Amino acid sequence: MGILELLGWTRPATPAGSAAAADTETVRKIVGALDRLEPARARFIAAFAYLLSRVAFSDMDISADETAAMERIVQEKGGLPEEQAVMVVHMAKTQNRLFGGVENFLVAREFAEIATREQKLALLHCLFAVSIADGSVSSAEDTTIRKIASELLLDHTDFIDVKTGYREYLAVLKEPGTVEPGGASS
Repeated sequence: MGILELLGWTRPATPAGSAAAADTETVRKIVGALDRLEPARARFIAAFAYLLSRVAFSDMDISADETAAMERIVQEKGGLPEEQAVMVVHMAKTQNRLFGGVENFLVAREFAEIATREQKLALLHCLFAVSIADGSVSSAEDTTIRKIASELLLDHTDFIDVKTGYREYLAVLKEPGTVEPGGASS
Protein backbone atom coordinates (compact mmCIF):
# COMPACT_ATOMS: atom_id res chain seq x y z
CA MET A 1 0.00 0.00 0.00
CA GLY A 2 1.42 3.37 -1.04
CA ILE A 3 1.38 6.63 0.89
CA LEU A 4 -1.37 8.02 -1.35
CA GLU A 5 -3.59 5.08 -0.49
CA LEU A 6 -2.88 5.56 3.21
CA LEU A 7 -3.95 9.18 2.86
CA GLY A 8 -7.14 8.11 1.07
CA TRP A 9 -6.21 9.75 -2.23
CA THR A 10 -6.59 6.64 -4.32
CA ARG A 11 -9.32 4.11 -4.28
CA PRO A 12 -9.67 0.49 -5.28
CA ALA A 13 -11.22 0.12 -8.70
CA THR A 14 -15.02 0.23 -8.57
CA PRO A 15 -17.51 0.41 -11.39
CA ALA A 16 -17.96 3.99 -12.58
CA GLY A 17 -21.17 5.56 -11.37
CA SER A 18 -21.70 3.05 -8.57
CA ALA A 19 -22.64 4.27 -5.11
CA ALA A 20 -19.37 2.87 -3.75
CA ALA A 21 -17.38 4.92 -6.26
CA ALA A 22 -19.01 8.13 -5.02
CA ASP A 23 -18.59 7.43 -1.29
CA THR A 24 -15.89 9.19 0.63
CA GLU A 25 -14.17 7.48 3.53
CA THR A 26 -15.89 9.92 5.91
CA VAL A 27 -19.34 9.08 4.62
CA ARG A 28 -18.56 5.34 4.62
CA LYS A 29 -17.61 5.37 8.32
CA ILE A 30 -20.76 7.19 9.37
CA VAL A 31 -22.93 5.02 7.10
CA GLY A 32 -21.44 1.97 8.82
CA ALA A 33 -22.79 3.28 12.09
CA LEU A 34 -26.20 3.62 10.45
CA ASP A 35 -26.17 0.08 9.07
CA ARG A 36 -29.80 -0.61 9.92
CA LEU A 37 -30.99 2.20 7.65
CA GLU A 38 -31.52 1.93 3.93
CA PRO A 39 -28.07 2.67 2.37
CA ALA A 40 -29.14 5.73 0.35
CA ARG A 41 -30.76 7.30 3.41
CA ALA A 42 -27.70 6.52 5.54
CA ARG A 43 -25.42 8.18 2.94
CA PHE A 44 -27.65 11.24 2.90
CA ILE A 45 -27.67 11.56 6.72
CA ALA A 46 -23.91 10.96 6.91
CA ALA A 47 -23.10 13.70 4.39
CA PHE A 48 -25.68 16.02 5.95
CA ALA A 49 -24.19 15.61 9.45
CA TYR A 50 -20.66 16.06 8.15
CA LEU A 51 -21.58 19.35 6.46
CA LEU A 52 -23.17 20.59 9.68
CA SER A 53 -19.96 19.80 11.55
CA ARG A 54 -17.92 21.51 8.84
CA VAL A 55 -19.65 24.80 9.59
CA ALA A 56 -19.41 24.31 13.36
CA PHE A 57 -15.66 23.64 13.05
CA SER A 58 -14.98 26.54 10.66
CA ASP A 59 -13.69 28.60 13.60
CA MET A 60 -11.55 25.63 14.76
CA ASP A 61 -13.84 24.90 17.72
CA ILE A 62 -17.18 23.16 18.10
CA SER A 63 -19.06 24.51 21.09
CA ALA A 64 -21.47 22.53 23.25
CA ASP A 65 -24.29 24.72 21.89
CA GLU A 66 -23.31 23.91 18.30
CA THR A 67 -23.11 20.21 19.13
CA ALA A 68 -26.58 20.28 20.71
CA ALA A 69 -27.97 22.11 17.66
CA MET A 70 -26.43 19.53 15.32
CA GLU A 71 -27.82 16.65 17.37
CA ARG A 72 -31.30 18.19 17.36
CA ILE A 73 -31.18 18.90 13.62
CA VAL A 74 -29.90 15.42 12.71
CA GLN A 75 -32.54 13.84 14.94
CA GLU A 76 -35.37 15.94 13.45
CA LYS A 77 -34.32 16.04 9.79
CA GLY A 78 -32.91 12.51 9.75
CA GLY A 79 -35.77 10.95 11.66
CA LEU A 80 -33.31 9.25 14.01
CA PRO A 81 -33.68 8.36 17.67
CA GLU A 82 -31.69 10.67 19.96
CA GLU A 83 -28.96 8.10 20.70
CA GLN A 84 -28.31 7.52 17.02
CA ALA A 85 -28.29 11.24 16.24
CA VAL A 86 -25.76 11.83 19.03
CA MET A 87 -23.54 9.07 17.65
CA VAL A 88 -23.76 10.37 14.07
CA VAL A 89 -22.89 13.92 15.15
CA HIS A 90 -19.98 12.68 17.26
CA MET A 91 -18.60 10.71 14.32
CA ALA A 92 -19.11 13.62 11.90
CA LYS A 93 -17.29 15.98 14.27
CA THR A 94 -14.40 13.54 14.66
CA GLN A 95 -14.11 12.96 10.93
CA ASN A 96 -14.21 16.69 10.28
CA ARG A 97 -11.45 17.39 12.81
CA LEU A 98 -9.27 14.62 11.40
CA PHE A 99 -9.92 14.83 7.65
CA GLY A 100 -11.74 18.12 7.06
CA GLY A 101 -9.21 19.64 4.72
CA VAL A 102 -9.23 16.60 2.46
CA GLU A 103 -12.86 15.55 2.72
CA ASN A 104 -14.77 18.87 2.74
CA PHE A 105 -15.19 19.28 -1.00
CA LEU A 106 -15.69 15.55 -1.59
CA VAL A 107 -18.52 15.28 0.93
CA ALA A 108 -20.21 18.44 -0.40
CA ARG A 109 -19.98 17.11 -3.94
CA GLU A 110 -21.46 13.79 -2.83
CA PHE A 111 -24.32 15.59 -1.07
CA ALA A 112 -24.89 17.65 -4.23
CA GLU A 113 -25.28 14.44 -6.23
CA ILE A 114 -27.79 12.79 -3.88
CA ALA A 115 -29.88 15.76 -2.70
CA THR A 116 -32.68 17.60 -4.41
CA ARG A 117 -32.60 21.38 -4.79
CA GLU A 118 -35.10 21.68 -1.91
CA GLN A 119 -32.92 19.50 0.32
CA LYS A 120 -29.86 21.62 -0.51
CA LEU A 121 -31.73 24.81 0.42
CA ALA A 122 -32.99 23.17 3.62
CA LEU A 123 -29.38 22.23 4.41
CA LEU A 124 -28.35 25.89 4.06
CA HIS A 125 -30.98 26.82 6.67
CA CYS A 126 -29.63 24.07 8.94
CA LEU A 127 -26.06 25.32 8.46
CA PHE A 128 -27.11 28.78 9.59
CA ALA A 129 -29.04 27.25 12.52
CA VAL A 130 -25.86 25.52 13.69
CA SER A 131 -23.83 28.70 13.30
CA ILE A 132 -26.26 30.80 15.36
CA ALA A 133 -26.34 28.26 18.19
CA ASP A 134 -23.71 30.33 20.00
CA GLY A 135 -25.42 33.66 19.30
CA SER A 136 -24.02 34.82 15.97
CA VAL A 137 -22.78 33.81 12.55
CA SER A 138 -19.03 34.47 12.54
CA SER A 139 -17.24 35.57 9.39
CA ALA A 140 -15.58 32.14 9.20
CA GLU A 141 -18.96 30.37 9.42
CA ASP A 142 -20.48 32.70 6.82
CA THR A 143 -17.57 32.04 4.44
CA THR A 144 -17.86 28.28 4.96
CA ILE A 145 -21.61 28.29 4.31
CA ARG A 146 -21.08 30.34 1.15
CA LYS A 147 -18.41 27.86 0.01
CA ILE A 148 -20.70 24.89 0.72
CA ALA A 149 -23.53 26.54 -1.23
CA SER A 150 -21.18 26.92 -4.18
CA GLU A 151 -19.99 23.31 -3.89
CA LEU A 152 -23.64 22.21 -3.89
CA LEU A 153 -24.00 24.08 -7.19
CA LEU A 154 -26.53 26.51 -5.77
CA ASP A 155 -26.71 30.02 -7.19
CA HIS A 156 -25.28 32.90 -5.21
CA THR A 157 -28.81 34.35 -5.04
CA ASP A 158 -29.94 31.13 -3.30
CA PHE A 159 -27.24 31.67 -0.68
CA ILE A 160 -28.17 35.35 -0.23
CA ASP A 161 -31.89 34.54 0.03
CA VAL A 162 -31.24 32.08 2.85
CA LYS A 163 -28.61 34.28 4.53
CA THR A 164 -31.04 37.21 4.62
CA GLY A 165 -33.20 35.27 7.08
CA TYR A 166 -30.27 35.25 9.52
CA ARG A 167 -29.16 38.86 9.02
CA GLU A 168 -29.63 39.83 12.66
CA TYR A 169 -27.10 37.13 13.67
CA LEU A 170 -24.31 38.15 11.30
CA ALA A 171 -21.30 39.11 13.43
CA VAL A 172 -20.04 41.45 10.75
CA LEU A 173 -23.23 43.55 11.07
CA LYS A 174 -23.25 43.70 14.85
CA GLU A 175 -22.06 46.85 16.53
CA PRO A 176 -18.53 46.65 17.92
CA GLY A 177 -18.49 46.09 21.66
CA THR A 178 -21.98 44.58 21.88
CA VAL A 179 -22.25 41.52 24.02
CA GLU A 180 -23.55 38.37 22.38
CA PRO A 181 -25.44 35.67 24.25
CA GLY A 182 -22.96 33.65 26.26
CA GLY A 183 -20.90 36.71 27.17
CA ALA A 184 -18.68 36.92 24.07
CA SER A 185 -18.11 40.41 22.84
CA SER A 186 -18.12 41.09 19.12
